[in-house]
Amino acid sequence: MVLLLFEVSVCSSITMKHRSRLEIISLILDIATRNDGVTQKKILYRAYLSYEHLKKYLTLLQENELINYHEQEGKVYRTTEKGLHFLNLYAKLNEVVAMTNDIIVR
Repeated sequence: MVLLLFEVSVCSSITMKHRSRLEIISLILDIATRNDGVTQKKILYRAYLSYEHLKKYLTLLQENELINYHEQEGKVYRTTEKGLHFLNLYAKLNEVVAMTNDIIVR
């Protein structure tokens, strides 16, 4: 799996937040875990992405078999087993990073 890292800025009503590429990928995969699937529009709004960014991410995720597009079932996206495995590993990695941060702060 080829993932290039870069930051994307997102405007919120309070502050400007920068998310890593992995954070955005995990957010899209998490949104698409619904059993009945999720439309591109729902991913767009829930992930706070521009249409151009969303298309690039969806292409990347499909090329790496982390998400599937189901046109016959209402043009929805669903996270694959491989995508669920990625989410699990990403969550575990975040736990380790959080523990490490706690140790460093003390």
